[in-house]
Parts: sequence; structure tokens; C-alpha cells
Amino acid sequence: MIQAIRSGVFFVVMIVLTAVFATLVILSYPFPPRIGYGFAKTYAHWIMASLRFICNLRYVIEGQEHIPDQPSVVYLRHESMWETVVELTIFPRQCWVFKKELLWVPFFGWGIQILSPIAIDRSAGRSALRQVVKQGKEKLEEGVWVMIFPEGTRMAPDQRRRYGLSGAVLAVESDCAIVPVAHNAGDYWPKRGFIKKPGTIRLVIGKPIKSQGRTAEEVNEQAKAWIDDTVSKLRSG
Repeated sequence: MIQAIRSGVFFVVMIVLTAVFATLVILSYPFPPRIGYGFAKTYAHWIMASLRFICNLRYVIEGQEHIPDQPSVVYLRHESMWETVVELTIFPRQCWVFKKELLWVPFFGWGIQILSPIAIDRSAGRSALRQVVKQGKEKLEEGVWVMIFPEGTRMAPDQRRRYGLSGAVLAVESDCAIVPVAHNAGDYWPKRGFIKKPGTIRLVIGKPIKSQGRTAEEVNEQAKAWIDDTVSKLRSG
């Protein structure tokens, strides 16, 4: 009961923070992109602090030394909303690949559109892949990291799904690395779950997976194998 009340309070705080910071991002449109992005990062820190203070939900990061200096493609295991926020506090300036329907979400979608995401129509097939590769290359050349949820949708903790190929194709054609990221956030902030369980989420950043001289399929499979194995270890340990 107590945790349900805490989760309700957090939900209200999250809605308010989202509305406030999304508005700030929208108002930053006439200014350099770093201004709006700065508001987004501040928002992420406030959300994580609110989770800690209200719901007693903390997190630890392992493997930060594996983050390369050069812009890369990041593969994040997708289990909840948590990883879509915390990534802003960990990695350098970034853009996100997600379904274009999210741009219609009040405040959140309006704000994120100002930050120039790669919004795709997932039913478009190869057209969507080409869009990710084309726009992703432009972002990487600008020094912006490209964040991808390779399953394409949120997964339950025990679910596995084939990875989309667009991120790996982008990495191979750009000669950049894929940085794999695993975590157990779904155990604490479940898919479509309202109650946030107290505890400590563990997020693990793997060593960069080189793409030079390899096929997209090989790179994709290596990233998936590492993430699946690490997620299993997080939950068995």
C-alpha cells in the first residue's frame, strides 16, 4: 500500500516535470541545440532523483570506462521507461530512434521533436532502415550519439526478441562501434507497471563492439548475445 502511494506521488511529479521541462525545450527552439539538450539532461537528473527520494529506487552503473571517446551507436535493452530517461545522464549528447507516433504525445513528444530524433514508421520496412542509416550518419558526423532499442518495443524481463538490423547497418557503414547496454530495470519498473518497486537497478555497459570489416549480421548477433547473457546474469545473481 505504501509503495502504491509513493508510486502515485512519483507519477504526479513526473507529469509535472515532463510538462515543465518539455515547455523549456520547446521555448529553446530559437537558440543553439545545446540549450534544449541541457534542459533534457536536467530533466533526466530530476526524474532519477525523484525516483530515489520518493520510491526509494536507486541505480548503479557498471562499465562506464567502456564508453568510447568517439560518437557511437548504443544498443539498450528495452524493458521500461526508466532506461529511456537514464541514458541522458550517462552518455554524451545523443539522439534517439523511435516510432514516430511518440511525437504526438503531449509535451513529451513535442519536446523531443525539438531535439531532432530519428522518428520512423516501423511498418515501412527497408525504407525505415534507410532512414535510420541516412540520418544516423548525419548525427554521428555532427558528434551526436545514436541510441537504439534494438527489440523495437518494451520487453518483459524474461522475454527475448530478434534485433532489428538498422543499428548494425549504421555502425558498419559509419565505421563506428556499437556499445551494448544491459540492465534489470524491468524488475523494478515493469512494462506498463504503475508501482515502482524499491531497490537498486543495475546497468552494465559492455565493451564497444567493433564493426570495421564485419557484416551487420555479425555485429548484431554479437551485441544481442552479450546483452542477453548479461541480463541473465543480472537476474540470476
